Amino acid sequence: MTNRFSYRLAAAALLLAGLACADDLPGPDGNPEPSATLVGAGDIAVCGESAHEETARVLDTIPGTVFTAGDNAYPDGTAQQFADCYDPTWGRHVARTRPSPGNHDYNTPGGTAYFAYFGANAGNPGEGYYSYDLGSWHVIALNSNIDVDTDSPQLQWLRGDLTAHPALCTVAYWHHPRFSSGQHGNDDAMQPVWEALYEAGVEVVLNGHDHDYERFAPQTPTGAPDAVAGIRAFVVGTGGRTLRNFAALAAHSDIRNSETYGVLKLTLRSTGYDWDFIPAGGGQFVDAGSGTCHP
Repeated sequence: MTNRFSYRLAAAALLLAGLACADDLPGPDGNPEPSATLVGAGDIAVCGESAHEETARVLDTIPGTVFTAGDNAYPDGTAQQFADCYDPTWGRHVARTRPSPGNHDYNTPGGTAYFAYFGANAGNPGEGYYSYDLGSWHVIALNSNIDVDTDSPQLQWLRGDLTAHPALCTVAYWHHPRFSSGQHGNDDAMQPVWEALYEAGVEVVLNGHDHDYERFAPQTPTGAPDAVAGIRAFVVGTGGRTLRNFAALAAHSDIRNSETYGVLKLTLRSTGYDWDFIPAGGGQFVDAGSGTCHP
């Protein structure tokens, strides 16, 4: 407990000092190994509710790049809702946020307020899919509110991006989960995306949409267990919107929680990653572990 508390104090000092958002953690040989931090959640800001302020306070203590897994401003993703609901809380970190849109953001036609609020950090308006490098990792943000079929421009772009960036370690995020035990459940429409990611050896997928936290064992795009080349998926719909109970238990679900708001922190190392679900507002649920990148 003392080490974690000390780390969070140090992270807050880094933010205040405006230093680089990278950690130096011990590597296998005991020497410092440069790493980068990706932290965030989905299903975030609701005016008149306090949970998104609590998760924003957690972000205040963690340096690194912030991701969002969609549904950033409720209920309709309007300019007013971004200004009044999202901006006072998670908006404190907008300069270091690389978002993805959700269906509620698209209740404003074309997600225009979403693209206007996040600007260039959200990718091209009307597309919303883009990629960037973070430390030694390649990071892909997708838009599950537009076409992801095999012949779609987005999937063609994704395959091209994966070919152009053959990094050892890759993580992707978007809103609608391919696999989920939540009330929305599995979204089969995302299977072509998973197929492209699986073929390229991607390690991790992050989603929102269901208002809960869930971690899956590595699996294939069709849901078969695959400890060697499978993708580990997380649902992190815990950014602030009212949490919901689980529905039918999905296969290969390793852990679930629908009572705790919080954010997922990924520490991205040269050959692997650590995950740490950090609760907000006095929550007690935690989930932590490590994985290695596919050879």
